[in-house]
Order: sequence, then C-alpha cells, then structure tokens
Amino acid sequence: MRWTLPNILTVLRLLAAPGVAVMFLYFHRPWADWFALVLFALAAITDFFDGYLARAWKQESRLGAMLDPIADKAMVVIALLVITGYSGMDPWLILPATAILFREVFVSGLREYLGDKAGLLKVTQLAKWKTTAQMTAIAVLFLAMGLEYVREATALRSHAALIATLSDIGTQDVNVVELAQYGGSTVWNIGLTLIWVAAILTLVTGWDYFRKAQPYLKDENT
Repeated sequence: MRWTLPNILTVLRLLAAPGVAVMFLYFHRPWADWFALVLFALAAITDFFDGYLARAWKQESRLGAMLDPIADKAMVVIALLVITGYSGMDPWLILPATAILFREVFVSGLREYLGDKAGLLKVTQLAKWKTTAQMTAIAVLFLAMGLEYVREATALRSHAALIATLSDIGTQDVNVVELAQYGGSTVWNIGLTLIWVAAILTLVTGWDYFRKAQPYLKDENT
C-alpha cells in the first residue's frame, strides 16, 4: 500500500467509523453525542478530499478505490446503529434506517456476485447525492440526540436542581438548556426528514444498480 495522503485520509475515515461508537464508552452524554458528531463530521469531510486529492495529484490506487466505499458504508451503518439504540428505537427512524441498511447489504452482495463485472455498477451522481444526504442526516441526528438528552435531563426541575443537573452532564451553560428546550425536537424532526430523503435516494440508487445488473443475472437457458 502506498501511504499517500488520499489513502491515509481513507484509512482514517475507516477507523473513525467504530470510533463513533467508542465515544459512548468513554464519555458521558450529551458529550458523547457531540464528540461523535464532531468525529463523524470530520470523517465525512475526508470523503470529499481523499477522492479529490487522489484525482488532482494522480494518486489513485486500487486499494483506495476498494477502501473508500467500505469506509462510507461502515460510517453509515455504525452511526445508524448507535443513533437508533440511543434514540429509544423511534419507529420513524428505524424504518428509513432499515431501508438504508438493506440497500447497502443488497448492493454489496450484488457486487460480490458480479465479480469482474462489478465495474458496471459505477457510482452515479445520484449515488453521491445519496451519500451526502446520509452523512448530513446522521450529523443532524447526533446533534439532536445531545440536545434532547439535555432537555430530558433538565425537565421539570427547580433552578437549584437544574444547576446540579448541568454539573452532572458536564456544563454550567444555561444557554445550552434553553437551546435544548426550544430547539431539540425541531432539530430531531429535521434530522428525521433528512434521513427519510436519504432512504428514498438509497432505494432509488439500489434499484438502478439492480436494473443494470439484470442482464448478468439471467440463466443461460432463458
């Protein structure tokens, strides 16, 4: 493996995927939510730069081309597992998350079956928009999770109890509570809307890949 900057960025993004879940092992909420958000956002940004730099500097490699989609899928899958688990298994989140996970598994299996012919399933512009929608939705949902945790932790408490609760969750900033009380549910609904949009785009691109692969899925005697 050539340790070019694009390849390094891709590997870092791959390592960041499980790092999102690790945040919840070493930090208390809501800091875990927000640290996961920062890590996820930074990793998502590298998704643009590694491909751009590889093309601009003519440093494209087979390993980088292989690891790039794996890193993207690992980020999305692990982040969705964490969010659905900590969000109380919201059915409005579980359904689009299930659609996204189903498509990723289906397309991965399709590529594996096609083998050398998998090149016909090239990433389309719509698939790139799908990935952008997924990354944006997940980032918004991580932000909303942190705000909702603060709101729930401080609900129906006196001023003294509120200060104590703020200390417990690692901050003394009452403005954080006000933002959570008035904006938490709004941010969550925005995140849900975005993840539904991402799920629709995901299914459309999955069907497009299946349609392109159909000629290679027919039996020889038909």
